[in-house]
Amino acid sequence: MLNWSLKRDNANQLQADKALTPDIPSTPLIPEPKRPEPRIALALGGGAARGWAHIGVLRALDEEGIKIGMVAGTSIGALVGGCYLAGKLDELESFARSLTMRRIAAFLDFTIGGGGLLGGLRLTKRMQEHLEGLSIDDLDRPFVAVATELKTGHEVWMHSGSLITGIRASYALPGIFEPIICNGRALVDGALVNPVPVSVCRAYEQQLVVAVNLHYDLYGRSAVIKHTAAHQPVTYRDTQTPADKEQRHGVTSVMVEAFNIIQDRISRARLAGDPPDLSLQPRLADIGLSEFHRAGEAIDRGYQEAKAKIGEIKRMQDVLLR
Repeated sequence: MLNWSLKRDNANQLQADKALTPDIPSTPLIPEPKRPEPRIALALGGGAARGWAHIGVLRALDEEGIKIGMVAGTSIGALVGGCYLAGKLDELESFARSLTMRRIAAFLDFTIGGGGLLGGLRLTKRMQEHLEGLSIDDLDRPFVAVATELKTGHEVWMHSGSLITGIRASYALPGIFEPIICNGRALVDGALVNPVPVSVCRAYEQQLVVAVNLHYDLYGRSAVIKHTAAHQPVTYRDTQTPADKEQRHGVTSVMVEAFNIIQDRISRARLAGDPPDLSLQPRLADIGLSEFHRAGEAIDRGYQEAKAKIGEIKRMQDVLLR
């Protein structure tokens, strides 16, 4: 009798609890959304005519579906990166591949008494045909063009404002192009301070940084040579033998080669202290800094180098997805 009473009380309590608890419909478990594929940040280095290789790198990455989250560019790296984010890479590649020695000469507007041998207005006019009115702020991804303030030596990051101005300031090679005056600052080529701008991508908190270094295969430039000074100093003007005359350089050639040495030394130092996650190093040693007419070769080599490293890039992305 007592057991039956306890069972009845328990049943009544269960009915009461059920009446107070609303029915909760059973819902199937929703799978967690798939994490988006990590994007890479590109640090496009300077290197004059060798910089056409950046076009090939970007072509290869796009073909493989590698998403690019931001671009930081120095010198010609800023030109190619800016045109890419502005959707004008096709036009830039067509222009580069069409260059001949004669066409290059047509763009050289020599100046007298200015801050450089070239005014750069003819090149600017060509850029304006495709980039006029475009602002860095209008681009769908972050873009930074690195320049150098001439008076102070400060590293200047052009992250907003006119896209053309940012690009021109970044490639204004001292002695060749006139400095660009922007907000009261005289700006010249960013390769003087940051030839391969990995540090810019790091400052923007990018997880994967891929650098394109155009000077990597120029071996032997860091050597120290013990040399005996001649008793009779000889200058270029005094050279007489055919072998000596073959080594003579013009004013422009001397300036460009000197700048190349500076850029290479700075690149080694900065990349050693702040290395990228992956470095692309197209084989470009035989392409001279002023050989812009060899764009087709440089583009193809950049494409081949990027294609060869696609597996490593995807492997890095997989690590972040774990």
